[in-house]
Amino acid sequence: MILACDIGLKRIGLAIYLNQIILPLEPILRKNRNQASNELSQLLKNRQITTLIVGIPNSQSINAQETKKRIIFFISLLKTQAKIVFIDEDLTSFEAQNNLTYLKKEKRQEAQKNGIIDSLAACKILERYLSNPKASLIMS
Repeated sequence: MILACDIGLKRIGLAIYLNQIILPLEPILRKNRNQASNELSQLLKNRQITTLIVGIPNSQSINAQETKKRIIFFISLLKTQAKIVFIDEDLTSFEAQNNLTYLKKEKRQEAQKNGIIDSLAACKILERYLSNPKASLIMS
């Protein structure tokens, strides 16, 4: 089974590939990195995830490089046997927000705050992986 995640400082968006359908899951709300990595490790174990797709910025900006380091460090905290695959996450949050333009401004803000947008971004990351799995960087 495949799980994708969009790792942020406050929330971790999640999406699963189940019966050939991409479904958003409840995001993990981060209190600290140990709590979040333990919750994600438990989810990987409970759902018997064999492949974890992790969104990572592709930009060469200093900010993107720092974000990459944080994401890679966070992934190193996981207790899992799943294959780890990094894939370009650039603009996935923007795409996810655009999917919610039909909502009123207050509802879009709520979706940002409660992590719905993060899980929709994880869906976009998973779509990218499934459309071209050879374009990703595999790390185990």
